[in-house]
Parts: sequence; structure tokens; C-alpha cells
Amino acid sequence: MSDRSTKLPFLEKAGYSAADAAANFVFMTMILFQTNFYTDTFGLTASAAAAILLWPRLWDAMFDPIMGVLADRTQTRWGKFRPWILWTAVPWAIVMILAYTTPKGWSMGALIAYAAITNTMLMTLYSMNNMPYSALGGVITADLNERASLNSFRFIAVNIAQFIVGGLTLPLVAKFAIGSDRQHGWQMTMSIWAVLCFVLFMVTFFSTRERIKPVTTAQSSPKQDFSDLLKNHPWRVMALMTLVHFAILSFRGGALYNYYHHYVDKAAMFGVVEKLGLTAPALAAGAPAPGGILEWLGYIVHGDRANLANSNVADVFNSLINMLGTGTTIIVILLSPSLAKRFGKKAVAVAGFGLAAFGSLGYYVLSPTSVVGMIAVTVGVAIVYAPTIALVWAIYADVADYSELKTGRRFTGMVFATIGFALKSGLALGSAGFLWLMQGLFDYDTKLPDAANAVAGYRACVGLAVSTLFAICTVLLILYKLDKRATIEMSDELAARRAKVAIPA
Repeated sequence: MSDRSTKLPFLEKAGYSAADAAANFVFMTMILFQTNFYTDTFGLTASAAAAILLWPRLWDAMFDPIMGVLADRTQTRWGKFRPWILWTAVPWAIVMILAYTTPKGWSMGALIAYAAITNTMLMTLYSMNNMPYSALGGVITADLNERASLNSFRFIAVNIAQFIVGGLTLPLVAKFAIGSDRQHGWQMTMSIWAVLCFVLFMVTFFSTRERIKPVTTAQSSPKQDFSDLLKNHPWRVMALMTLVHFAILSFRGGALYNYYHHYVDKAAMFGVVEKLGLTAPALAAGAPAPGGILEWLGYIVHGDRANLANSNVADVFNSLINMLGTGTTIIVILLSPSLAKRFGKKAVAVAGFGLAAFGSLGYYVLSPTSVVGMIAVTVGVAIVYAPTIALVWAIYADVADYSELKTGRRFTGMVFATIGFALKSGLALGSAGFLWLMQGLFDYDTKLPDAANAVAGYRACVGLAVSTLFAICTVLLILYKLDKRATIEMSDELAARRAKVAIPA
């Protein structure tokens, strides 16, 4: 049986998905909360936080191609890419905790250095783990439909992790902060996530295997691989699209946190959580909180509409919105394989990003009390964006196939590493860009987050700016030339080449 027709067992698909679920305990914390962790909890200024968010991620982006070269040239009995998941599991868990620990009594200079070092270490380990993991998906199977299915499993798991991170992180931080502070809350919450990451990495390592072997064993230099990649038009388009795409995610994460915590009316949010039975009378001074899982998770808002300034209502509502969007994504992402099979990956991605650009404008036009409208916009954008998530990563594997078709060599690691460079650069520019835009146009001061100019900025960023970035991605995807017919023809040609090589002389 050729590698092209390999049908993957359910347990391998599920096992493969576990490591990316683990990665998203770091990734989604970074997307949704890291900007505000550094400004609100760690105590950095906007400019210092922007530097911490920018430079470690840019280093990480530059490290990805190096990691691609290392992974492509790794030779072990476990394969090229799986070993890196094993080797990085323990360091990942340790550094993950350190990166969200705030040292006590340190000077501002020492705190900035600590944040820079731990964030750089975390981003480096992220590359050493997730770049080989992403490339692993390109060598598990060559079957186009199985790749779409594999990536659907992957991103269902990713969105389950995102559901947990987006829904439980802030309430847990608030819960562990009781009797201490939010710095302790962050450290304890990230310790829980770190242990879970280690377990999930082990699941992936032991449940997957690499099947695809290159057609030729001819060796080439990294310089030659990169030179050939620069001639790859689909790669050039997808690298630029990836940079903008992931800039959206980190930019929107920082903007939405502030949108819900400083723009949206707290009484209106209280009304929603009250209808869900998540409110209770204010606790008397020194009185213990009542028991129950929701109380333990920090999901109960104590107080009333007249006294919400210091309550956790924004944390709870923000978390509910995160879970609603992610839950919708998990359901709709199941349609990705069937949509891709019928219309092609490119067509589905173009439609999804285009509609997401239009839907994101809703955040700008809604008033602070229009919480029902915010719920509707969240669900609507999740519905149209969800099918694109798995398909974009399947498209990267098609880009690797295109390189093999044109050069006769397969350098999957280099393809995914350079895509990783664009991804990390986008994340860096998105987070830092949000802070730069807020400072430059809206006089943002991290000590005055409720200032009128800043609040107007949150609204403009989450609505107008995000919509514009989605529109740019749509245009780039239109320019991508590997449509449904082209990918089928390419797959058939590569399968024929591999079959000839597999026939003994």
C-alpha cells in the first residue's frame, strides 16, 4: 500500500492532536492574556511590555528556520520530528511556570530582564516542540483527505484546549488570588496547565509514527533548500498571509480583553451572568466562600449591580464569551473535511476570512450595553472562521508537496519552520502593534486603562483594525494558486513518482 492511501486509525489521529492541545495552553494564554499579564499583574509599562512581547517572539521566529534545519536532519529510531516532542516536554513545563511567576521585591530593571529571559526561553522551547510537531503532520500521511481529517482532529483538540484556557484561566487566577494577590493566582494556574502539557506531549509521542519518506535521498544544503523555497509562489503567499493572520490573533486578544474589562458596561454583563445563576450576595468580611465547583473555579460573582467596580464580573463574562466562541468553533470545525472535499481548501478559506472581516465590524458598532449583540457577533465570527483553522494548516502541507514536485526533494521541516517564522513574527507584531497603536493614537497609559481615549481605542482596535487585517488575509488567499484541481493533480503526480521509487529493480 502506498503512503498516499494510508488510512489513519482513530487513536493515532486523537493522539497526534494531544500535543497541539498542550501547545495551546501556552499559545492561547499568550494570545488572550499575556499582554495584560505584563501590564496589569507584572507591572510593566506599555512600552516595556511591548518590547518583552516583541523581541523574544522575533528571536523565536528567527530560531524556527534553524529548528527546521535541525529537524530535517535529525535521524533517530523514532523518526525526525517525534523525538523533539519528547525532549522538550519537561523543560517546557518548568519554564512555563517561571514565565508567569512575578519575583517579589525586585527592581523594575531586574523584573524586565527576568520577563525577557523567561519569555525568550518559553518561546524557544515552543519552537523546538511545535515546529517539529507541525512538520510531523506532513509525514504521517500523504492522503489529502486523511490530512484534512488529521488536521480536523488536531484543531478540535486545539479548540478544546482553547475552551479550557479561555474559560477557566481568569476565574482560576481570581480564585487563587484570594488571600494573596493576582501574581500568586497566575503562578498557581500556570502550574496546573504545565502539568497537563507534559501529559499531553507524552500521549502524542507514544501514539504516532512517521510514514512518508522522501523520493530521493540526495542531500542538499540549508541554503539550497531556502533558495528553492523562495521560488515557491504558494509558499511566498502563505508566508505573508500567515504573518498577517497571526498578528490578528495576538492583536485581537489584547484588544478584546480590554474591550470587555473597560468598554463593556459591567451592569449589563452582570445581567447576563445573573440569568445564568452565577451571582451571589456579597460575602461578609472574613467570611469563607461557599462550596461548589463553580465557586472553586471562580465563576460566582459576589455582589449586586450597584457595586461592581472591584468585582470579577468582567473576568467571568469575558471567560463565558471565550468559551462560547470556542465551543462554536469546535462544533463547526467538524465541517472542515467535507467542505474542503467539496469546494477545496482555498475556496473555503477565502470565504471564511472574508466573512470574518465583515463580522468583526460588529464590535465597533455595538454600544457598551449591547451584550446580546456581542454574543451574536462572537458566535457569527466563530462560525465563518472555524472551517479555515484546520484547512490553513493542511494548505501548508500542500506547499511542502509543491516544493517536492518542483525540486524532487522534500524539506517539510524547512517549509514549516519558515511558516513558523512568519507565524511568530505575526504574533510579535500583533501584540506589540496593539500597544504601539494604543499609545500613539489613543494616549494609552497602563495605570489609567479606563481613560476615555483608551476606551475608544479598544473599540476601534477590536472592530476596525481587526476587520482590516482579516480583509488583507482574504486578498492574499485569493492570490494563492493551489486550488482544488491543482492539489489533486499534484497529489497524483507525487504518488506516481513515489510508486516508481517503491518498485524494486
